[in-house]
Amino acid sequence: MKNITLRRRIAAHYVYHRRSLLRNAIVSWSSDGRVAGVEVPGNVDACAGVEFYNGILVPDFVNAHCHLELSYLKGAIPQGGGFTAFARGMGEVRGLKGPEERQLAAAEADRRMWRQGIGGVGDVCNGDSSFAVKADSPVDYLSFLELFGLGASSARGLEPLVRRAEACGLPCTVTPHATYSLQDAAFRSAVASGTGPLSVHFMESPAERELFEGRGELAAWYAQRGTAIDFAEYGSPAMRITASVPPGRDILLVHNCCVTQEDVERIEAHFTGRVTWVLCPCSNRYISRLSPPVGLLRGKGVRIAVGTDSLASNTALDMVAELRALGDVPLEELLAWATGNGAQALGMEERLGGFEAGSRSGAVLLSGLDWGNMRLTEDSRAERLL
Repeated sequence: MKNITLRRRIAAHYVYHRRSLLRNAIVSWSSDGRVAGVEVPGNVDACAGVEFYNGILVPDFVNAHCHLELSYLKGAIPQGGGFTAFARGMGEVRGLKGPEERQLAAAEADRRMWRQGIGGVGDVCNGDSSFAVKADSPVDYLSFLELFGLGASSARGLEPLVRRAEACGLPCTVTPHATYSLQDAAFRSAVASGTGPLSVHFMESPAERELFEGRGELAAWYAQRGTAIDFAEYGSPAMRITASVPPGRDILLVHNCCVTQEDVERIEAHFTGRVTWVLCPCSNRYISRLSPPVGLLRGKGVRIAVGTDSLASNTALDMVAELRALGDVPLEELLAWATGNGAQALGMEERLGGFEAGSRSGAVLLSGLDWGNMRLTEDSRAERLL
């Protein structure tokens, strides 16, 4: 580092680096904003020009699943009504508020995420209302342009949205919404529309599997609307994924509350590309009081990342709250899910996710911990230092 002009040197009781907690380490940033390196001196107090903080220094969080454009719907749908009630509620409230109010809500949510340490986001979009906010944000966004609706015939209808995202300088990729919300040709069209990662809402409710069996609340809702589906013959959501998505694609499977061991094994065996199981526990609790099978996924050794979902289905876009809701998992493992794993899932690992030299990750202070057990508490919070 002797030929690098250092901008800041920051230390804390612990630094999270390479999936470990280093005691009294120092992270340095160069004048161009890149990480210069991590060092563990014998005595931090003897090092000149070092800022010391009480807590754990972590790299930027990566929120692997969000809907920034829905920030204007905070509190619009009651909690705990269940999956189908939430889906119906979304149809009823999407038209609330005008473009200016929507953009203001998105801008405030973006600012709050940045202040609370989120530096990268996988953001699902059904329109362009959040594009100006994201283009002007320090947060690194990958926009998932989502094909949605049983009436959609192909992903060609998203081409104008792709052009608008590109005109704003926003990296983007087309993705199908879910295995229950698109007819067969439309789902396959979305999968074939690019080479970037896919982000698919997956097994959020038992109704998704039941739909393929011709029963359950989703099947009843579709029957009430007079809507027929042409994909039940796949047999299950997991079998539809493996039959429709080429094995080399990277894919984020989001929610996963009702996945089984068979589902996980089938999907992991199919893909050679990156598979990431994204958990949004606060959203699941808000909608249906369900929880993701953390123990199953950890036991299978799969890549796990964390998302906040939207303010339509959550009270905050707060990564610490999501980690706390995931239960009794070692802190180093939770931090891996919230940083490096999310960055890998979104293809951002060269810019974010760790304190490797050359990374553009900032400095986030995690405080309010149970130091004796090295666990998060209700007082834990994250704030951006750099």
